[in-house]
Amino acid sequence: MSFAKIALEEHVDVPKSINGWQYVAQQGSVQGEKRPYTPAPVDGLLALMDANGIEMSVLSLTQAAVECIPVKELSVRVARDSNDYIAEQVAKNPKRLQAWATLPMLDPEAASLELVRCVKELGFKGTMVKGFCQVGAGDQVAYYDQPEYDEFWATVASLDVPFYLHPRYPMPHGIQSIAGHSWFRGSVWGFGVETATHTLRLMASGIFDRYPKLTVILGHLGETLPNAVWRIDHRLAKEKQQLPAQKKFAEYLRNNFYLTTSGNFCTHTLQDTIAEVGADRILFSVDYPYESVEQAAKWFDSCEISEANRLKIGRSNAEKLLKMSTAASA
Repeated sequence: MSFAKIALEEHVDVPKSINGWQYVAQQGSVQGEKRPYTPAPVDGLLALMDANGIEMSVLSLTQAAVECIPVKELSVRVARDSNDYIAEQVAKNPKRLQAWATLPMLDPEAASLELVRCVKELGFKGTMVKGFCQVGAGDQVAYYDQPEYDEFWATVASLDVPFYLHPRYPMPHGIQSIAGHSWFRGSVWGFGVETATHTLRLMASGIFDRYPKLTVILGHLGETLPNAVWRIDHRLAKEKQQLPAQKKFAEYLRNNFYLTTSGNFCTHTLQDTIAEVGADRILFSVDYPYESVEQAAKWFDSCEISEANRLKIGRSNAEKLLKMSTAASA
């Protein structure tokens, strides 16, 4: 392989001294749940990139942090401070690192303003949001198909940057079928179910009709949606469901979404995803530090796809989507 890859779902730490992170550490990503801390140093990522043919990574925060802060003022402050810190890391090595903005989605207006700041002042490539946000002290949550987020989506569309919808743990009451089976709650199953359902809500809401150039990125080769979307459309039509959406969900998936390989290094799944959405809509990613950079790179560099598609997925799609002017080879 004669080109260097670009990776889009690579997570890093911020110092625990940043305002509000003590709250995040105490609460966990979901109220009542504590998770082991997984170190994700920037220097560690750079070394792994060097060793595995990755020229550039787009950085984001490690876990659903700001999204789990149910206090607007605090979430706004933590988002801004975290973005400033990541911007400092990118500035040290801008040829190797770029960034996604962290946004205080509990406050749609503040989220819009912070996205504008990050894109126009800090040079970020868009935003990565870790699923729904928590509201108040209970278990109430907000999803982004709700009407109060429409102006936020208008801002995303006007900036012409991607919105990366990343998984987070469902709330403890969220998926009753796995209650008592905690091993299914995270990346094994619950992440995909939660994120795919959120995505379907966005599709159904009509935002891609109101903002037809809006672009959303999903990880893990689409959170199973490429395999499920035909039947979803089939049953919606057969049952004569009346939705705000004006098109079939498969059309949105092929025209408004990009899917990354993060954490899903299965050749057959990649081939099926290419068949469903096309190679122009797929991007290489790892999911550092939760997945092995070496495993992801070795798999992708040798998996059974055409060399033309390998170049698109590994590099040129990202260059186009993120408006990058990088070298053609490494």
